[in-house]
Amino acid sequence: MRILLALLLAPLLSGCVAQLAADVVTAPIKVVSKTADVLTTSQEEADRNRGRAMRKQEEREAKERKRAEKEARKEQKRLEYEDEY
Repeated sequence: MRILLALLLAPLLSGCVAQLAADVVTAPIKVVSKTADVLTTSQEEADRNRGRAMRKQEEREAKERKRAEKEARKEQKRLEYEDEY
């Protein structure tokens, strides 16, 4: 009975063994590939990061320009006030 059961299950197990062997063989390749993907920056990522940096720089410049304009208006008002007296 055991022999018959083993003979019936052998074809089913051979597929599992073959798949396991394939997984073991390809595992190092997958690890190296994933590591390379993590450690390198694609052109798309570089472009996206550069665009983000440019937008942040433009925001800083706009904020500084607004601050300078506000200071100039204050100074102008101060000078006008002093001229009146």
